[in-house]
Amino acid sequence: MTFLIQNIFNALQWGSFYSMIALGYCLVYGVLRLINFAHGDIFMTSTYIAFFIVAFIASHFAGITGVPLFVITLVCTMALTALLGVGIEKVAYKPLRAKGANRLYVVITALMIGFILENGNLAVLGASAKSFPDILPKHVWNIGPVTITSLKVLVIVTSIVIFAILQFIVQVTTLGMSMRAISYDKFAIPLMGIPVNTVITFTFALGSALAAVAGILFGMSYPVMDPYMGTIIGWKAFIAAVVGGIGDIKGAFLGGFLLGFIEIFVTAFLPSSYKDLVSFVILLVILTIKPTGFFGVAKSTKI
Repeated sequence: MTFLIQNIFNALQWGSFYSMIALGYCLVYGVLRLINFAHGDIFMTSTYIAFFIVAFIASHFAGITGVPLFVITLVCTMALTALLGVGIEKVAYKPLRAKGANRLYVVITALMIGFILENGNLAVLGASAKSFPDILPKHVWNIGPVTITSLKVLVIVTSIVIFAILQFIVQVTTLGMSMRAISYDKFAIPLMGIPVNTVITFTFALGSALAAVAGILFGMSYPVMDPYMGTIIGWKAFIAAVVGGIGDIKGAFLGGFLLGFIEIFVTAFLPSSYKDLVSFVILLVILTIKPTGFFGVAKSTKI
């Protein structure tokens, strides 16, 4: 039982990272029907942004530590990463959208942006891994034989809070209703006076900010950074979003936790080298049975 409970907490933490990144994929796809394959590298870039923000504060404002340092780093990283996401949308995606480019070209562009972020990081900072600094003091709680850290609880609670806030934004706010409307019929929406470009910009900013939250918490949990750290976790988060039903926030959120549980428990009972093999076979079986994912709905295209 101790082994089971301990691995449940580990799975919740790991699934939280997948869920937060998958929500970014879900937002952009829900509005534009675009898979932003650069999202994993935006997550990676946000971790480096946080790293340099912490280094700057430590060198100029040594008195700021603990929770104030975490809050300042989180806010600044979210803002800068949101600007990065908006810049990518304006420079790379908007011109293609304006010209009505085929989706294949948009996918190629997204992959290209990812390569630019990875190799730009490699060219500027070098190939050597960096160690993410300790921002918050870590506390360990022993509940019977089960060990829980304050960072693990922070990651899990943050992912749930983000999901709740995102649900509120999408379901209640005017911008959220505009996002859902564009997803439903992007051609009729301009006729209703809704500023489509503003909504798209907001979507990219919000999705990138979510990646920043995941990036900071991931860096604090696994403090080894390299330019390719976002590739695998980004692809897995995308797969989790597809299994949950990409385009549906609940699906992306639960899909991330599903993949987290599968990976942790496969590793717990089998050699770690089997993790990806077994995990993706299980996900393939799920998609074979339900191709739209758990919460996805099959849509027909009017010609």
